Amino acid sequence: MLSYRASIPLSNHTLTRLADLIRTQRAERRSRWRKLDPARQALLVLAHLRNGDTYTRLAAGFSVGTTTAWRYVQESVERLAILADEVQAAAARAAWLAYAILDGTLIPIDRLADERPYYSGKHKQHGVNVQLLADPVGRLVWASPALPGAVHDVSAARTVGLIDALTSAGVKTFADKGYQGAGGTIRTPFKRHRHRPGLSRSQRDVNRAHARIRAIGERAVATLKSWRVLTKLRCCPHRATALVQAILVLQLIEEGRYSG
Repeated sequence: MLSYRASIPLSNHTLTRLADLIRTQRAERRSRWRKLDPARQALLVLAHLRNGDTYTRLAAGFSVGTTTAWRYVQESVERLAILADEVQAAAARAAWLAYAILDGTLIPIDRLADERPYYSGKHKQHGVNVQLLADPVGRLVWASPALPGAVHDVSAARTVGLIDALTSAGVKTFADKGYQGAGGTIRTPFKRHRHRPGLSRSQRDVNRAHARIRAIGERAVATLKSWRVLTKLRCCPHRATALVQAILVLQLIEEGRYSG
C-alpha cells in the first residue's frame, strides 16, 4: 500500500486544545492503555473532520483498526458537541454585535429508506437543514441542531428557538426572503406579491443594501463547509447535530474566539 504525508489547514493551538480535551476525557473514564496517545488521536479526528478522510484511510495512516478509528472520532465529537453554546447563550453573545446575519444551509446526506423528510425541494437533494448565525464581518457565531432538509428555513429557525432568542436579546438580524413573516427583530427584504406587484425605487434601494449585508453572511456558510466531512454526510442523519456542533467549537478555537 502506498502512503504519503498530508497537511491539515489548522493551527497547533487547535490540535493542543483538542488533545487536552481527549486527555481529560480519558482521565474521567479512567481509560487504560490506548493505541494512540491524545495528540495522535486529536490529529486523527482533525484529519477526518477537516480533510474528510475516511475511516479506512485513517486506519491505514495511523496504524489502527477501522473500528478503532471510528470510535476515536465518535468519542471526540461527542465531547466537543457538549461544549457548544445553547441557543440562548448564542443570542446573548450576539447581543454585543452591531447586528447579526441569519442564513440556512443544506448539508447533503446519502439517501435513506425514510427519505421523504430529508428531501429539500429547494435544493433538489437530500440533506439536513442547519441555521447559521454570523457577525458583521462574516465570522461564524453559532450553528443550530440539524433538522430534516424538507423543513423551511423560517420553520427551522422557529423550531430551534433562534428567532425567539434573538428577539428576546434585542439582536437586530438580517435574513433573506426565506424568513418572511419571522417577526421579532428579524429584518427581511421587501417582496413582491399580488397586492404589491412592483417595488418602489426606495424599496429596491433598501433591498440592494440588505443584499450587500447578507452577502457577508455567506462567509459563515463557506467557513462551516470548509470542514470537508460536511461535503456529504455518510452517517446516520441523527448524528449530524453532534458533528456540526463539534465543528463549531473547533472553528471558534481555531479563531481564538472560544471562551470555554
